[in-house]
Amino acid sequence: MASTQTPLLFVTGASSGIGQALAMRFYDAGYDLALVARRTAEIEAWAAARQLDPRRWRVYGADVAEFDAIVSAGAACIAEQGLPDVVIANAGVSIGMDTAVRGDLDVMARTFAINNLGLAATFHPFVAAMAARGSGRLVGIGSVAAIRGLPGHGAYCASKAGVVAYCESLRGEMNASGVKVVTLGPGYVDTPLTQGNRYAMPFLLQPAEFADRAFRAIQAGTSYRVIPWQMGVVAKLMRMLPNPLFDRLFKGRGRKRRQGE
Repeated sequence: MASTQTPLLFVTGASSGIGQALAMRFYDAGYDLALVARRTAEIEAWAAARQLDPRRWRVYGADVAEFDAIVSAGAACIAEQGLPDVVIANAGVSIGMDTAVRGDLDVMARTFAINNLGLAATFHPFVAAMAARGSGRLVGIGSVAAIRGLPGHGAYCASKAGVVAYCESLRGEMNASGVKVVTLGPGYVDTPLTQGNRYAMPFLLQPAEFADRAFRAIQAGTSYRVIPWQMGVVAKLMRMLPNPLFDRLFKGRGRKRRQGE
């Protein structure tokens, strides 16, 4: 049982990439960890390799797209470790799609189930309790891809735009409670999610660098931040481009790999 004086992080998608880097950054800052993923053995192997104090972390197996599983994981965390100070809905997928292919509609449905519905289900067990306590951070991991739709990225861009809009709505709902809702928009981060991309990735960050900047934004209760800031500037400029110019610039750009490619 974690000390009531020790802050606690609950993070999904903790078996690799950004989720793992965020877990390490919070651990180094003195937080206990509630680590959630489908692949629990990978989390346990990572924690053992990093020689994390076994008294300071727990693993909860759950697929965020299965509502009962992630809600149960949240309830188990509260029962075993206490109410978290920070909840990061990080689990996500990025798969290319072609609307002309019937199977890719299933890919889109799965993307929304994880990236959007799974995010809301991750927050669900904690919202009322955090509001009653009067403090906490609910962190949604969006993407710079939310700002404009990119060819071949329809499912991912739409889902991440949904993350931004949902978190903005939740922020308004939690405004008087003392609970901060933080939306982070990663640019390109060197993780398994991006390593198969077939196009240039400017301002690419290593996961630890992203996690350090994200940690500072979360601690500050920042409502919205693109990381790195340079990608935020690029994204704003892209948003300002007239559609004909935007379409011309991205004509022929490499598309996100589809499932099975």
